[in-house]
Amino acid sequence: MSDWNTAIIEEFRANGGKVGGQFEGAPLLLLTTTGAKSGQERVAPVMYLDDPDNDRLLVFASKAGAPTHPDWFHNLKANPTVTLEVGTEKFQATATELPEAERAPLYAKQAERYPGFKEYEEKTDRVIPVVALTKS
Repeated sequence: MSDWNTAIIEEFRANGGKVGGQFEGAPLLLLTTTGAKSGQERVAPVMYLDDPDNDRLLVFASKAGAPTHPDWFHNLKANPTVTLEVGTEKFQATATELPEAERAPLYAKQAERYPGFKEYEEKTDRVIPVVALTKS
């Protein structure tokens, strides 16, 4: 795990889910996945969109517009049971990649709220997956 991610994770846990810097005020959760190859737990700080109508949280496998999906996405595809930390709450959830018809308007909503996501989409040729996280 990068030092950058480690610092965000430590700050998140020390401050009840609040962080400063570029994520200050943004909805951030900690996503713990099981490594697809290693079987080891991996923690990633990820921005999310609350989807209360469907009782789930949505995360976006943007990797800042890189040409490949983030490692956490590969991990949850292999092992869809994940652990989430949202604020001071910690719970298990099931991850499900959304089909394109559902993905597109939700990604557009996130990009409208946080324009960086629009930039990520423009930087890459891949379709950025949207994953629904439903509490187990």
